[in-house]
Amino acid sequence: MPIDFLIIGQGLAGSLLAWELTRRGASVLIIDNGTENASQIAAGLINPITGMRWVKSSDVDVLLPTAKRCYQQLAAFFRQDFYIEKPMLRVLRNDAEFRQAQKRRQDMAYHTYLDTPKPPDTNPHGLATPYGSVRQQQTGYLLTRLLLNRLKDFFIARHSYRTADFFPETIEFQPQLRWHDITPKQIIFCEGYQAIHNPWFSWLPFQAAKGEILTLAHQQNLPDTLLNYGNWLIPLTNKQSRIGATFSHEPLDTIPTAAARTELLGKLTAFSPDLAQADVIAQHANVRPCTLDKQPFLGLHPSHPQLAVFNGFGAKGSLQIPWYSQRFADTLLNNTPPPATIQRHYATHFPT
Repeated sequence: MPIDFLIIGQGLAGSLLAWELTRRGASVLIIDNGTENASQIAAGLINPITGMRWVKSSDVDVLLPTAKRCYQQLAAFFRQDFYIEKPMLRVLRNDAEFRQAQKRRQDMAYHTYLDTPKPPDTNPHGLATPYGSVRQQQTGYLLTRLLLNRLKDFFIARHSYRTADFFPETIEFQPQLRWHDITPKQIIFCEGYQAIHNPWFSWLPFQAAKGEILTLAHQQNLPDTLLNYGNWLIPLTNKQSRIGATFSHEPLDTIPTAAARTELLGKLTAFSPDLAQADVIAQHANVRPCTLDKQPFLGLHPSHPQLAVFNGFGAKGSLQIPWYSQRFADTLLNNTPPPATIQRHYATHFPT
């Protein structure tokens, strides 16, 4: 069966790239083994200002509007909302954070993302804030699992999805590119952290990181806002929330751990002892496809340009993938140079 693009992996990267290519008239087939992937577990959080130094995410002024338009288009098509925009209340943890928040607020580049910091003990929403707090704007979260399920149904209806295990060594290059009965023009790997086992792209400097998330059921009423107290909290309903996430490089598996549960509940206890008494009704773990230089991996294999990679979005996939999927579609269809090209690693990492 001849097609334009064979896409390996139906996480958020593979799904949105397939959506963009389909929207532009290309024929695609997604191969996925049907097991749970990191995108399905991810909280889908979009937060333009992160870290102890309150740094604005790179290119967020371009990435965020593109992401919002993408999720609005998908909502219109499926007649269902996928991106929930909510402000985030960030509870400051020391005097230095309060001073840093004041400094960022004085920078005009941050005005659309940060309100004026509230002084200590103003207790917004009845929450204890001994070092003050800041309300962040243009934050929200993607209902990733719901979106991926809708897209999967869409591709199945178009005969553009197949549940199967994909083994890279089964690719044939001569007399033409082939995988089983499929003869694509290109194969695009969107496997997430599993790319570390892919013989064609395992040379890329991934720095995969395991993350775990808890879902809580509680009696305490929470404000209709995201919370950040060093970890994040997303109120799903008035009586249910998700908290996360842990970050570790070993072991790289999807098994929930007691240590992560203890860590997450311990930090929640320091923030809200009452909330920490909530019942844990679910715990999930998966592995983020982070990269050594914190930039995604886009591009063609240096020896086999019929093979491509679209991966490495780490914890910022919900924000980054819509824009990068559009740019990579330009590359695949019009041969324009991709951003974050893997060519930056040819000299230092590709085996010769």
